[in-house]
Amino acid sequence: MTEQNRPLRVAIVGAGPAGIYAADALMKSDEAKDPGVSIDLFEKMPAPFGLIRYGVAPDHPRIKGIITALHKVLDKPQVRLLGNLDFGKDFSLAEVRKHYDAVIFSTGAVADRNLDIPGIDLDGSYGAAEFVAWYDGHPDFSREWPLEAEKVAVLGVGNVGLDVARVLAKTADELLPTEIPPNVYEGLKQNKATEVHVFGRRGPAQVKFTPLELKELDHSQTIEVVVSPEDIEYDEGSAKARRESKITDQVAVILENYAIREPNNRPHKLFIHLFESPVEILGEDGKVVGLRTERTELDGTGNVKGTGKFTDWELGAVYRAVGYLSNDLPEIPFDDQAGVIPNEAGRVIDAGEHIPGVYTTGWIKRGPVGLIGHTKGDANETIACLLEDFHAGKLNQPADPSLEGVTNWLDDHETPYTTWDGWYRLDEHERSLGEAEGRERVKVVERDDMLAASEPSKVQPS
Repeated sequence: MTEQNRPLRVAIVGAGPAGIYAADALMKSDEAKDPGVSIDLFEKMPAPFGLIRYGVAPDHPRIKGIITALHKVLDKPQVRLLGNLDFGKDFSLAEVRKHYDAVIFSTGAVADRNLDIPGIDLDGSYGAAEFVAWYDGHPDFSREWPLEAEKVAVLGVGNVGLDVARVLAKTADELLPTEIPPNVYEGLKQNKATEVHVFGRRGPAQVKFTPLELKELDHSQTIEVVVSPEDIEYDEGSAKARRESKITDQVAVILENYAIREPNNRPHKLFIHLFESPVEILGEDGKVVGLRTERTELDGTGNVKGTGKFTDWELGAVYRAVGYLSNDLPEIPFDDQAGVIPNEAGRVIDAGEHIPGVYTTGWIKRGPVGLIGHTKGDANETIACLLEDFHAGKLNQPADPSLEGVTNWLDDHETPYTTWDGWYRLDEHERSLGEAEGRERVKVVERDDMLAASEPSKVQPS
């Protein structure tokens, strides 16, 4: 067992749920008592919380409530937040290794996975992740969004697709009580969509919605959910899936109920089409005018096969919600096919060997699947490996592991960085903006405005 007379120094790159869960797991370890742990969370954005701040729909405060638990972790004295610092641009792996025994990469996934069908690059064909970033006020994305189509398609039957469909189908005023920024509210007021069509290639036992998300669609007084009775089909594989998963069965029941009820004549229609596989986005003059799908049928195992029957749907915009994709990081190995950092139980692997003191967790470790809470298991596994390597003397040997060393290093950089105290100031500022409008908060979008409200430790030179 290795012994040292100072706390174990760990850098975590990415202050979303995955990174914060890793910090929490480390602080709950025996090693947190002896020799102690000291953790710095580096975050690209001026504010923490990653996916919860910039990936969860604004009308889901229940999920955003996870921030309360994450707050408690970041409030601990062993943790520092260092925001507005982009790995590969503002700091490098070599710089990190000068100050820390180990570094954990938990940068998540923010890009859209590709969908390789004809017409995907037409004007009016969008990635769901970009739309989510717009309505969630991400400072690195456009402040405007074209919402001119009256009929819109969403490809994908997961919760992200459902979020996108719901935001497109709701009115701006329905979303105004949430934290949406003024530019998003003004943009949604111009939304012309009255029909939103969600397409999935398989059946009701294979969709990836959660029951609560699916049921919540009906809470809006402007949205009528429409499911065709013809799309309620099961085979032996589907029946088995329902028997083995309470969630799968609940989702199937909700879809069945949507399919058999009488129309309620609400002004916006949200159609959920199952057994329709997108094969081509149709265009004229470079713009989306429709979608072609192939009808599928179950093959007995829960999978589907094509029937050769095609349908053309008249549509003015298409959003693909077929999954997120992680971006590669400078200096860090990356599997472009899987969209993950190659690793063994969280240990980052390069040419078959573990890079000493380098780890990963969250979606960039295993891919963007599962709910937010599932990253706790990733964090526990990664931290267990890190601590095992610590006791075996296999971590990095930093030249200057002091807290002051990091502060001095960052103060020598031109990039202003934010802190946990700065987040409290930004949080208070956003809440004061909301209070003036009778809302809980109004999210600040512009990076410079976030920095100004946070009062960063260093002012950007003019």
